[in-house]
Amino acid sequence: MFAEERQQEILRQAREAGRVDVVRLADELSVTSETIRRDLTTLERAGVIRRVHGGAIPVERLGFEPALAARDAVMTQEKERIAKAALAELPEDGAIIIDAGSTTERLANLLPMERELTVVVNAPPLAVSLATRPNLTVIMLGGRVRPRTLATVDDWNLQMLSQIHVDVAFMGANGLSVECGFTTPDPAEASVKRAMIASARRAVVLADHTKVGNDYFARFATVGDIDTLVTDTGLHSDLVDDFEQIGLRVVSA
Repeated sequence: MFAEERQQEILRQAREAGRVDVVRLADELSVTSETIRRDLTTLERAGVIRRVHGGAIPVERLGFEPALAARDAVMTQEKERIAKAALAELPEDGAIIIDAGSTTERLANLLPMERELTVVVNAPPLAVSLATRPNLTVIMLGGRVRPRTLATVDDWNLQMLSQIHVDVAFMGANGLSVECGFTTPDPAEASVKRAMIASARRAVVLADHTKVGNDYFARFATVGDIDTLVTDTGLHSDLVDDFEQIGLRVVSA
């Protein structure tokens, strides 16, 4: 088992059980306790667990929201594949929304040079990187900038969204499940995400498989509110079936 595979298994167990123990993990995975501790350090730096005495707890149990830079450092290959697959959901022309997030940012960087689009964003870094593209009209949603996610939120943002209509909203999510739908830790961001979805003809969520099964504080969409989930091949086929049975199209990249 490669280190990344082992770390994903540790994260899976932590989320499933609510806690993992160093000694037990070392025994189950046939490695030393020091190896497990190094794995936990890597996962903690990525912002997905918190170390505790003798083991670790997933950040969801702590109500913790990893910073954008931490999220950007994990599941990088999967996020690249998801972003490339999401290009197929672009309209030929027209208007789109790109939500703030580590996977959606990758989609923004891959937008075709020849496509004429109006792109609405709520992340200042995205606006800056896209504004110099001659084929794009970039609209930045105003409001308070949350330092942890670099997303704009609150009333100015919502007022602007209430006055526009786009073809597709490309959304990020911290967690998703059949029972609770699509969730995020912060109510202000959830409000903006809801308004983005309401202003779009279609809503496409970009989320790697580690987000599935995690439920955060604020729901911004039910499964029925979203047209397509673009994820990676790590999502178990049973979960794909569960989503598709209630009307969500799933694309695995």
